[in-house]
Amino acid sequence: MGLFDRISRVVRANLNDVVSKAEDPEKILEQSIIDMQEDLVQLRQAVAQAIATQKRTQQQYNQVLTEANNWQQRAQLALSKGDENLAREALVRKKSQSEAAAALKTSLDQQTTTVDTLKRNLIALESKISEAKTKKDMLKARISAAKAQEQLQSAVGKYSTSGAMGAFERMEEKVLMAEARAQSTQELVGNDLDQQFADLEAGSDVDDELAQMKAQLTGSAPNQAALPGTTQSTTTSTSSPSSSAVDKDLEELKRQMDQL
Repeated sequence: MGLFDRISRVVRANLNDVVSKAEDPEKILEQSIIDMQEDLVQLRQAVAQAIATQKRTQQQYNQVLTEANNWQQRAQLALSKGDENLAREALVRKKSQSEAAAALKTSLDQQTTTVDTLKRNLIALESKISEAKTKKDMLKARISAAKAQEQLQSAVGKYSTSGAMGAFERMEEKVLMAEARAQSTQELVGNDLDQQFADLEAGSDVDDELAQMKAQLTGSAPNQAALPGTTQSTTTSTSSPSSSAVDKDLEELKRQMDQL
């Protein structure tokens, strides 16, 4: 392999790489549609020109064919008048026009085939352009979606490794820890309150029982006799009612304690 071939290949490879990197899919799609529309305009002009030529050839063919028929009629007229030479001249002219008509007919057939082919190509190109426009819109939408997805992935990757995202995650962890501590404190306070209320309820039961006992003693005091070994004062009427009631309660309590 020669040196110039290697250099040429390197240059072409680099140029192809530059062109590939410079290609914007959206712009290329738009330019492709523009190019196809320009081809469509040129094809329409070619079809119009071919149709015009075909019509011109058709007119010439009709004229030559008419002239051939006219010379045929003149030859018959001359022959009917007995002028054979004139009839022969008319037939020569008719032959010349017939040959021209045959040549024009061949050209006309070729032009008709060409026009039909151009028309089919025109219809096919119009269909392809319409389809290309539809695909262009779809491809542009897909390109936009792909770019958006790429930007999103890039942003997610960037934020997941950035200091801002790390700080955000640390603050979130602190908030979660603070909430956990608050919940724990609330549970501890709730347990303490439950214990306090339990103590109060227990104390309330003792007080209720003591009050009930006092009520029972107070209600049965008038029917109780004095304990042995005690001297009941005959002057109870002169003592205060509250002291007498207390003494009775005390005596009754002592009696109950002895019976236990």
